[in-house]
Amino acid sequence: MSNTFLRPSSTTTRKRQVSSHEFNTKSLRKFVETVVDDEVSQRLIPILSTAAANNTVLDLQDILQRFAFDNICKIAFGHDPAYLLPDLPETEFAKNFDDAAKISSGRFATLLPFLWKIKRFLNIGSEKRLKEACSYLREFARNIIKEKKQELSNKPSLETVDLLTRFLSSGHSDEDFVTDIVISFILAGRDTTSAALTWYFWLLSQNPEIEKEILREIKDKSESPVYEEVKDMVYTHASLCESMRLYPPVPIDGKVALRDDVLPDGTVIKKGMRVLYHPYAMGRLEMLWGPDWEEFKPDRWLQRAGDGVSNDGKWSFVGRDQ
Repeated sequence: MSNTFLRPSSTTTRKRQVSSHEFNTKSLRKFVETVVDDEVSQRLIPILSTAAANNTVLDLQDILQRFAFDNICKIAFGHDPAYLLPDLPETEFAKNFDDAAKISSGRFATLLPFLWKIKRFLNIGSEKRLKEACSYLREFARNIIKEKKQELSNKPSLETVDLLTRFLSSGHSDEDFVTDIVISFILAGRDTTSAALTWYFWLLSQNPEIEKEILREIKDKSESPVYEEVKDMVYTHASLCESMRLYPPVPIDGKVALRDDVLPDGTVIKKGMRVLYHPYAMGRLEMLWGPDWEEFKPDRWLQRAGDGVSNDGKWSFVGRDQ
């Protein structure tokens, strides 16, 4: 298969390269740790503890989506939408983001694609709402960018600053480009994080022995620095991978061919064709995962010493291809 098949656009590739570079810095990693720790200790745990004490039923996916949204907004551009508060408020930014995401994704599900194009042309219905939501989000982002540029001249250090400030201080002055990066970052991380965590906690509730093993590992590693603590939690890592094998946060994904090509099995792909792949189905194939594919087994992702992976008798994480 040629290297050009289904390649992301140059703009998308550039965004990913910029984001990857920024996330490799130790100071940003520390900043992320601080943001997430504060959100967990100051907001998530108090809400869950109160609900448990009062025997209150919560919509866990909604709570985790709020949790992810707050975290990503703080990390991406230093803005706290305060979406995960005890009264579970509706915020203008979150509402517009939700509307834009739902309407955009709805375009792909419609049986009559020309309808949304007509509505867009006439600026009516859902397309009018999409235009309003996108305008609000971009204006909101531009105002934050202006504020960040102003702040940069007074910042002596970048030890605990958000991703947007890092982009701007690195010379990325194109406001549209930076705005696209920030919005794409939020879009990619918010729903996927909450969906993955919701299924994960549901699976743990159905598998108490696995839950006990995870709790044991957390207690054993709790004295380590945060990054080292998480890095060494191989069983917890394996259980997350196993959860996402069964319930991937993006169950179907697709790409568009940049030019004509041929798949390894001989399938001819023409320029502009959309090609979909199905992680949900791939994670449930018996030929890949064995006859026990439907079982939640973190051990699939682990090996002990003597298996050619480590020499200390401990579990080691081993990645698996689908």
